[in-house]
Amino acid sequence: MNYSIKKLKTVNVKGKIFSGSGEGSKFISLPWVKNQIEEKLGFTPYIGTLNIKLIGNHAGFKKLLKKASIEILPEKGFCRGRCFPAFFMGKTKCAIVIPEIANYPEDVIEIIAPVNLREKFQFKDGDVVEVKVML
Repeated sequence: MNYSIKKLKTVNVKGKIFSGSGEGSKFISLPWVKNQIEEKLGFTPYIGTLNIKLIGNHAGFKKLLKKASIEILPEKGFCRGRCFPAFFMGKTKCAIVIPEIANYPEDVIEIIAPVNLREKFQFKDGDVVEVKVML
């Protein structure tokens, strides 16, 4: 038997937490989205996302995100999302979600996790956080 082992790259990114518009929670609450997250990422997501504005030079990071990803395939009328497994603050399993919508900011990522990260870590807008992304 031949086995292929793909070595995962990890990239650490930092950013500041900010409040979003609430669209992430609407998207995550859709049954077909929740089911795909459970199936493809291995956890039941908290209904909501943690919005992070990246700090520093993020151009290289965003290029990496254009490569292979875990896709959330949309139902008609919705956009596709690309996901990357990650660890929030080195502790909590999570995933980065990049919605494939026009004009989505290059310096913003959204985090989904099995728990409300803002409450668990008692973060507020402006706090700096780190995410280890598995590529």
